[in-house]
Amino acid sequence: MSRHVVAATIMVVCGIMLQLSLHRIEEGHVGVYYRGGALLRSISYPGYHLMFPVLTSVRSVQVTMQTDKVTNVPCGTSGGVIIYFERIEVVNILDVDRVYDIVKNYTVDYDKTLIFNKVHHEVNQFCSVHSLQEVYIDLFDQIDESLKTTLQSELNTIAPGLNVHAIRVTKPKIPETIRQNYEQMEAEKTKLLIAEQHQKLVEKEAETERKRAIIEAEKVAQVAKIEYAQKILEKESLKKISELEDQTYLAKVKSQADAEYYNAVKMAEANKVLLSAEYLELKRIEAVSNNNKVFYGTDIPNMFLSSGSTSTDDKKTQQRAVCDKAKCK
Repeated sequence: MSRHVVAATIMVVCGIMLQLSLHRIEEGHVGVYYRGGALLRSISYPGYHLMFPVLTSVRSVQVTMQTDKVTNVPCGTSGGVIIYFERIEVVNILDVDRVYDIVKNYTVDYDKTLIFNKVHHEVNQFCSVHSLQEVYIDLFDQIDESLKTTLQSELNTIAPGLNVHAIRVTKPKIPETIRQNYEQMEAEKTKLLIAEQHQKLVEKEAETERKRAIIEAEKVAQVAKIEYAQKILEKESLKKISELEDQTYLAKVKSQADAEYYNAVKMAEANKVLLSAEYLELKRIEAVSNNNKVFYGTDIPNMFLSSGSTSTDDKKTQQRAVCDKAKCK
């Protein structure tokens, strides 16, 4: 009986020891071990692991992207006004190869020292050198980037392996009276902006009308210029047509005159050849023979002789008369 009790006791103790020694590490985390309060260098990865119970304890450390939220961060501006940032979110990730060094120097809750406390410090440093106007309005869009750059620079020195990916800052809370003043100021700015935009719109419309008028005037001027050029071309065409008609008429008249002159010259040459001495003598005889008059006396034979002696002079006279008649035509 006692053997069975001892065996059962041993089994129970072994079960308890096994339950205490068996542990699980979740995905995205690593396990670090403490033995007697001292941090061991061994690191376990996701899955089931065994450890020596009672003397050894395990802590889980996240090595994936995580967001630490820092709330109600006070901020004193250079003008002495205290404002509060309701929430500042720091997106960071821990390098798995740097887990031992970070945990050894800043414990498993390293984010309280390296994230929360540093954010408070850096926010107060930023606010102390800027006015409320700059923190609340002018430089608000630069706060997150400024905090990220400053915090990452310091972490690279004191805790390499902890990387800040982004910082998101909410609008700070300011005293109610100051907030109302800012709201009124923003309302006035909005009204002024609306008035300026309306003025720009009116000016733009006026400029559009002016450009439209200029375009219409240029269009009318171009049309008039085209019509004027068209009229000039028409006049030049008519002028060229008239010149061509004049040249044609002149050439026609000249050709006709040349033809008449050529005809007269040819007639003169023909008459010159035709009016020979024999031809003129023949014509004289024909004229005498055709004359019905009867002459009486002793001078009739002399008439033919004298006519023969003067035939040369008559020939020249008749040729001159014919030539003059040809020229007159």
